[in-house]
Amino acid sequence: MATPFLVLVLIHLVIAISTKMEISPMEGQYPKLIVFSQHGMSDGNYAMESLAKKVAPPESKIIAPYLGSLPSFVPDRFRFSIETHFAIAPLIQKVAKSAEQTFQDYPYIPARIIATSLGGVIWVEVLSRHPEWWNRIESLILLGSPIGGADVAKIMSAWGFRIGMAKHLSEDRRYLAEKIAAVVPTLVVAGHIIGGWDLIVTVESTKIKHAHFVCLNGVNHSDLRTHPRVVQSIQEFWANPRNPLQI
Repeated sequence: MATPFLVLVLIHLVIAISTKMEISPMEGQYPKLIVFSQHGMSDGNYAMESLAKKVAPPESKIIAPYLGSLPSFVPDRFRFSIETHFAIAPLIQKVAKSAEQTFQDYPYIPARIIATSLGGVIWVEVLSRHPEWWNRIESLILLGSPIGGADVAKIMSAWGFRIGMAKHLSEDRRYLAEKIAAVVPTLVVAGHIIGGWDLIVTVESTKIKHAHFVCLNGVNHSDLRTHPRVVQSIQEFWANPRNPLQI
């Protein structure tokens, strides 16, 4: 006859085994699609992860790296990233490392990328360094990303203030982005409030050759992460297979 102690041990053992067997809905099975969703300067990953959840097809694996260093006990919606105001190289490395690990974990699953503002600049840099990934990417969506160089950053640089992220955002990366967009179907979504800009980035600086383009009047830079019209633009782009525009 089992002693009370032995019964207690068996109960704990069953609980431990049951806990280990619990899996999340996507764990233990392959997704049908990977969706990378990257936040921009100052931000945390909450808004872009939420955007990805709104547009991602069922059975998608969402990867939304946080580029800051706040501890995990800080709720996602309250996170911010001071690190995004300084050097861009560590951010590129962090996103590339996350993507590389994801592609290794899911070697035969296609991917789509959504990136806003600085996040789009980072992804252009990442993809330009990893052309071997291009055939895995079904589409690239850039939301208010100053690929041609942010005008405010250019002005600061012209006055000698080439410091922090302003130095990096003043650069024109169209030559990189256009090589990618000639192969990977790309959608550029720009916001516009007044005077040809979204209050942070000019519409013109977001444009690249070969990319499909949508300008949303009345949508400011920050709202490109959350606005229903952005959700609609992404869904419409994904609803029908697109090819790079021929120039």
